[in-house]
Amino acid sequence: MSGFSLSSEPFTLERDCDAVMVPQGETVTLPAGQIGYITQALGGSFTVYVEGNLFRVAGKDADALGKEPPPPIELPDDATDADVEKLVWQQLRTVFDPEIPVNVVELGLVYDVSLDAVEGGRKVYVKMTLTAPGCGMGDILIDDARTKLELIPTVQEADVDLVFDPPWNHSMMSEIAKLETGML
Repeated sequence: MSGFSLSSEPFTLERDCDAVMVPQGETVTLPAGQIGYITQALGGSFTVYVEGNLFRVAGKDADALGKEPPPPIELPDDATDADVEKLVWQQLRTVFDPEIPVNVVELGLVYDVSLDAVEGGRKVYVKMTLTAPGCGMGDILIDDARTKLELIPTVQEADVDLVFDPPWNHSMMSEIAKLETGML
């Protein structure tokens, strides 16, 4: 991703805002009044271009960009494990690398999902990998997945394990991901 493009949306930060530098993964605070451009708004988070650098802003800070935060997740009182697992996959589809406009599920980065009953709800286990082992955004993607899964009603804890076996390769991508990234 090169940063600013003709489709980028300008913004002025309405308040101080935590952000993560892309691809380094370092957390910084962007000051109120900072001017920049939203280059990607996917999965409830935003990639912004500020003074020649890219940053990821979490959905919970959408108001700082003048945007609406994602709506809360709803689950019926009589939800089954299958209902919760469906929501788990939906939430994982909202996890995006700030530099790639394809979610981690379509990229083939999620290897396994399982649920266990625990006191007061459920625990979710996810095995996930990265497109490259040295990806500076790896911890951020793992934390994003965990945080989004723990927003699901009845999910008490989400354990997202980063694994590298089997090694990820382009054949693990969905047809949609290959088309989006020009690898089809």
